[in-house]
Amino acid sequence: MSNIYKAFENKKAFIPFITCGDPDLETTGKIVREVVKNGASLVELGIPFSDPTAEGPVIQGANLRALNGGVTTDKIFDFVRELRKDVTIPMVFMTYANVVFSYGSEKFIKTCSEIGIDGIILPDLPFEEKEEFLPDCHKYGVDLISLIAPTSKDRVAMIAKEAEGFIYLVSSLGVTGTRTEINTDLDSIVKIIRENTNIPCAIGFGISTPEQAKKMADISDGAIVGSAIIKIMAEYGKESPVYVGEYVKSMTDALK
Repeated sequence: MSNIYKAFENKKAFIPFITCGDPDLETTGKIVREVVKNGASLVELGIPFSDPTAEGPVIQGANLRALNGGVTTDKIFDFVRELRKDVTIPMVFMTYANVVFSYGSEKFIKTCSEIGIDGIILPDLPFEEKEEFLPDCHKYGVDLISLIAPTSKDRVAMIAKEAEGFIYLVSSLGVTGTRTEINTDLDSIVKIIRENTNIPCAIGFGISTPEQAKKMADISDGAIVGSAIIKIMAEYGKESPVYVGEYVKSMTDALK
């Protein structure tokens, strides 16, 4: 069974997203340890990409700051090796198919396995094209995590049946970013997912308050938060770990 399952065992999972290298990898490491200390169940680590099509301006800005600071995929691999000396909760990479292709798909996925990355999320990879990466993911024991969006409609059951690790349910249309309210009929999508798989499902995109996180976790298995955390990192820079930790605690407390 996938290591990712541990994130959802007997509890609702809180999953923070952190862009690696914003403002630098040393600060990223401190932030990861703070979110773990404050109850995060699984961490999504973003590998920066110059054209992150699924992201709103907040995470786009973080990508640019990290790339301008000289972050590379190899530096992030070394960083995760170091993290894994004391961080034991599941961790996944979120990046774009081009990052994996340009590195060499098999080499990238094999390295993920070696350094202790449990899964990868590629938001620009259509379900129908996942065979590009799936054989290598299976070969090295890295989960290729599927996204289900409100537009997936008649494909929800099909994606759910073949899902691995956990399902990333996108709460609303458009790019990432905080939203004042989420109006998508997520209950009906979760119902179809539940009918087709036992794999846990967490909801992301637009969640920023403890109330929203609780509401999303009540209908699924957990809540994913990115932009709200990246905003704190953008505001406080190297001083941000303690503030991110406080924020994550407010979210994990809401999910208990």
